[in-house]
Amino acid sequence: MSKADLAKKPAEVAAMFDGVASTYDLTNALLSFGQDRRWRAIVRDAVDPQSGQKILDLAAGTGASSVAFAAPGVKVIAGDFSEGMLAVGRKRHPEIEFVFADATNLPFKDNEFDAVTISFGLRNVVNVKKALAEINRVTKPGGRIVICEFSTVTSSLLSPFYNFYLKRVLPALSNLGSKTPEAYSYLSESILAWPDQYELGKKITKAGYRDVQFRNLTFGVVAVHRGLKVAAKPAAKPAANKPATKKSAK
Repeated sequence: MSKADLAKKPAEVAAMFDGVASTYDLTNALLSFGQDRRWRAIVRDAVDPQSGQKILDLAAGTGASSVAFAAPGVKVIAGDFSEGMLAVGRKRHPEIEFVFADATNLPFKDNEFDAVTISFGLRNVVNVKKALAEINRVTKPGGRIVICEFSTVTSSLLSPFYNFYLKRVLPALSNLGSKTPEAYSYLSESILAWPDQYELGKKITKAGYRDVQFRNLTFGVVAVHRGLKVAAKPAAKPAANKPATKKSAK
């Protein structure tokens, strides 16, 4: 398979993920040294699914992230733009609804979801601003956005070792543990090119969210951002017509 480049052409990125669908979850667990489970648990707590809510999990892949939100009375939609990932997900998790969904052109109604979350997928979108606008559109006023994404290591001591891991170790490990190491070479490059925690926070705020904050995980290797959709201001009521007062004659 060919490796998608950082121009992030949707067809190329989708084809790349189609090629790793069957081994994606196992390889991620190995390359993250098992931290992926902890990260998903923290994302679930940030989303805080409640009975009666409808939750959209974008870049859901095979549904490993989506199952964390499944609870009594909660409707979970797993969206992804890789048909290969969706096919594997439908087999593994028949209890979840999987939908083909491009984050920049979501096939959902306005104000449909109580929460929208995306884990390790926003980095792969060709137009982040447009994707955030679409997420905002389908989220209910006051609803929640939760983004889990690779970020910038906060420790000056750890940073050079982490960069060495991304540039040298991860590609070497993927050559041993994956039939499609090109995808993990792209992973390294896309992480290094991604904006830091503060810049992503600004993008989320500009997209129409308030109270945006983030939590660093594993020394900033990953950051979880969350915010609330700004509720639309109620239309101003027209001023009531006051009866004309009659001036007294002098």
